Parts: sequence; structure tokens; C-alpha cells
Amino acid sequence: MVDIESLKQLALMGGINSPIKISSHEFATKLELSPQTASRRLQELDEEGLISRTIHGNGQWMTITDLGAEVLRGEYYTYQRIFERKEDMIELIGSVTTGLGEGQYYIVQDGYMEQFGEKLGFMPFPGTLNLNLTKESILLRKKLDNRKGIPISGFKADGRTFGGGRCFSGEIADIRSALIIPDRTHYPGDIIEILAPVNLRESLSLADGDKIRMKVFI
Repeated sequence: MVDIESLKQLALMGGINSPIKISSHEFATKLELSPQTASRRLQELDEEGLISRTIHGNGQWMTITDLGAEVLRGEYYTYQRIFERKEDMIELIGSVTTGLGEGQYYIVQDGYMEQFGEKLGFMPFPGTLNLNLTKESILLRKKLDNRKGIPISGFKADGRTFGGGRCFSGEIADIRSALIIPDRTHYPGDIIEILAPVNLRESLSLADGDKIRMKVFI
């Protein structure tokens, strides 16, 4: 069984972002354990691949691994389900990724723009921000499959048919935004498309690979 408490303490000390230096005695004090027990717990986390550590004579340098971070995120989502039973909001985490370049063409169509302005309360920047979701967020995203959301109707223009979809209002770094789920999409289930009244890449200085969180109101 994973020692969540010890892993969480290391994260609170900054070990999820960069290597931290800590002795077994110091770690034992924080967890109110004996130094022997604290040392054993660190060794177990290391053996399970949840932390990476280098031992020196005057202490240990350790970092939470990607696997350890995923374990903590799983714990976070468990608490989120407990304390947000109304399920009026979910938080999705993903890495910025370059899309297929089709967003701008579709979004600027009058048939969509009129609906976005009326139903979302803002006129979106011509283009979407695409996120590649974490494993936990892919599962959370599935909660939207049975939600009505804000319907966006399909239409015909210039001799072709444009499909409909659903939107869910949200926020990214306090910027009003919306998650759009087209009825037909070329993207796999781990990619989401986000609308906003501004260019999110420029406004938030984002580059491919950057991780970002989005609050989605359901």
C-alpha cells in the first residue's frame, strides 16, 4: 500500500517541483515518527519508484517522480469527488499541444460566432487552445458525456454543412473560457479544445508541453 502521507509531506516541502535536501531525522519530526521508521518509509517510496533520492553523508536529496506525482493527483481527485458531491465543477489538467489548425476556420463562421456570442457571453478568439489531458482528467472529462451543456446547433452555409456540438463554461487562470465538444471531431478522447475571448497562448505565455488547469462548470 502506497504511503500517501509521507509522499504528501515531501510534496508540501517542495519535492514535486525540484530536489529537496532532508535528513531522516528532520523528516521523522515532521511526521512525528521515529527516525528509523521515517528512514524505512523513504526507502519504500524509493523502491516503489515514487521518489528519486541521492544519499550523501549530511543528508538526502530527493524528488518526487512522475509516477509519484500521478499518485498524488489520484488522491486529489478522490478528495475532489468527496467534497464536490454536487459535481457542479471539475478541474481538468493537460499539456498544451498544437492542433490541426482547423479551429480558426470553423470558429469564425457566422453561424457559430452568433451562437457563441449569445450563449457563451463572449466572442471567441479565432482559434482554440488544445490540451492533451492527463489520465485522471480523461476520466473526469467522461463525466461530460451525459451532460447537456450549452448546445451549439449545426447549420448550412456556402453549400456545405457545419456540425453542431456542446460547450461548457469554464475558467483558465481567471480568464473566462469554454470547453467545446463537437459532435464530430478528428481528435482522440484525450484532447480537448478550449475557446476564450483572448489568445490564451499569448495571454498566458504558453508553449507546447506546458501544463495548465481548466475549471469546467457542469
